[in-house]
Amino acid sequence: MNQRKPDALDIAVGQRIRIERLSRRMSQTVLADRIGVSFQQVQKYEKGLNRVGAGRLTRIADVLEIPVRSFFETGTHAAAAKNDERVASPLDMLAEPGAVRVLRAFTQLPEGPLRRSVLDLLEKMAGGRPERHSASR
Repeated sequence: MNQRKPDALDIAVGQRIRIERLSRRMSQTVLADRIGVSFQQVQKYEKGLNRVGAGRLTRIADVLEIPVRSFFETGTHAAAAKNDERVASPLDMLAEPGAVRVLRAFTQLPEGPLRRSVLDLLEKMAGGRPERHSASR
């Protein structure tokens, strides 16, 4: 049996669904219930394994309270098209488990030395070299 590889656009749309869902602190089960599918189906959409039809994508957009076009406006199609060269785009990074939580917590820190220290710590833990931060960061 010939297995179809996920299309780059299907992956990008799925990542956007995941990011929008997580930003609203909504579980896959809640989204699934609201659009009339199983949570496993939502998982497949978010991974790009199953294509999201136009009607279902419209329902997802309604539940997430965003326009349908926003699933396509991120510019991730070009990034996702680099199938074998998967350089992590910001959208790819936000789709990682826990990434939205880290970002949410980070943005709640006051501007200043504490925020810069947390950023430096995360970069060191990740094996990267901390960058010099401007006052605006």
